[in-house]
Amino acid sequence: MKSSTIDEVEGKFHQVKGKIKEEAGKITDSPELQIEGKDEKTAGKVQEKAGDIKKIFGK
Repeated sequence: MKSSTIDEVEGKFHQVKGKIKEEAGKITDSPELQIEGKDEKTAGKVQEKAGDIKKIFGK
């Protein structure tokens, strides 16, 4: 599997995982878990975009 595809898949996975943590933080009234989830979601978006950029440049 290409590096760009791996980044895209892992990025989507981290976005989903972050969303779950964020929602769990809301349910359990845990601001720390909400922040952790938001951070992971953002990192996932960045990783997915890195995969897109790699595709453009053929890596």
